[in-house]
Amino acid sequence: MLQPSFSMIDQVMVGQLGERAIAAVEIAGKPGFIYSFVIGAIGAIAGIMISQYIGKKDRRAEETSVCINFLAMVLTGCIFFILAAGFPISFMKLFSGDAAVIQDGSSYLGIIGWAFVPLGISNILGVAIRCRGKSSWPLYVGLLSALTNTGLNYCLIFGHMGMPALGVDGAAYASVISQILGAVLTIILFLRLYAGIRFSINLGKIGYLQYFAMLLPVVVNEFLWAAGQSVNTFVYGHMGTHELAGMSLTGSVQGLTIGALSGLSQAAGILIGKRLGEREYDKAYEESKTLCLYGFIGAMILSVLLIVLRHPYTEIFRVSDDVRGIGAQILLAFAVLMPVKVQNMILGGGIIRSGGRTKYIMMIDVFGTWLIGVPLAIVCGLIWKLPIVWVYFILSQEELVRYIISVFMFRSRRWMSTIV
Repeated sequence: MLQPSFSMIDQVMVGQLGERAIAAVEIAGKPGFIYSFVIGAIGAIAGIMISQYIGKKDRRAEETSVCINFLAMVLTGCIFFILAAGFPISFMKLFSGDAAVIQDGSSYLGIIGWAFVPLGISNILGVAIRCRGKSSWPLYVGLLSALTNTGLNYCLIFGHMGMPALGVDGAAYASVISQILGAVLTIILFLRLYAGIRFSINLGKIGYLQYFAMLLPVVVNEFLWAAGQSVNTFVYGHMGTHELAGMSLTGSVQGLTIGALSGLSQAAGILIGKRLGEREYDKAYEESKTLCLYGFIGAMILSVLLIVLRHPYTEIFRVSDDVRGIGAQILLAFAVLMPVKVQNMILGGGIIRSGGRTKYIMMIDVFGTWLIGVPLAIVCGLIWKLPIVWVYFILSQEELVRYIISVFMFRSRRWMSTIV
């Protein structure tokens, strides 16, 4: 929940600068959005491997898994940094023709790219720490980073406490500094838990075949899903700056509420992964159903809260009444869809992946996003020109399709396997 709070804090504070600033940060945040899902995929594979090796009591393979996934995470962060720093203006022009939005967004993107590698380090080492039963440690680091980000935003966006008023750029600098702090603290805690770890990437031929068979479908899946969401943003951006700003108001709170339950997805992958490593398949199946029930209850509670608080939330921003109205309507639609979204996250992102059969989830997600969601967004938004809330609600029916397929996959138990 704390990780997406960085985006929410940026949006709320930048929201005091007007609609164009909000739209600029929304668009410029898309590479980071895609990156977060790609490294989430690498983290998911790390969780599968580490938890299953802990279940098998194979410490050497566990440490090798940490090293391999750490290296993959750093390389991915470097690639995204080069893209963000090298082509910010070209990227912004894909989504908006507003010169002010392009200028602010490209400057923000060029700065925020420096946060990618530290974020990846915190992510992968945090997974290893959680698998070792110390899930509170990354929580404390995330809390400290979020508080640092909030304080720096206050100073650097508006120029308080003797700091320069940097506007949108100030939000980017605050995020970079906070992520670096989080990465340093996470490294210190990791080395306490894994004292004497030997750097090794020697999995052997069979081990590497298994690794890439798990990793590639998840990375491709998460990248294509996030890219599909960026296509949706393209549609919103070409419907108008007001529509994009209204959608932007909801992006951070959507991430925050989903983030509150995404930890359940990670926990599911770790807990069920350990059961599969011990070959306790019946217990794994029953515990999976319990975790899905917890997720449904949590989603219903958050949905009700979101419905009640949607208007007070949109009033925080200094935008026109039209933009506030659009934001409130989209939050209502999101609240209705949330229980299904959360079930997909727990089933697909945690339970079914825990057995290493990641290609199943890739096929389900790619089918839902690119054969249902994206075509519906283009037709409803650019051809039929429906109101944005209806465009969002209709394209989101891809979640229902994914959920139905995932339930059948879960009940078949074909996803249950143990890493050799």
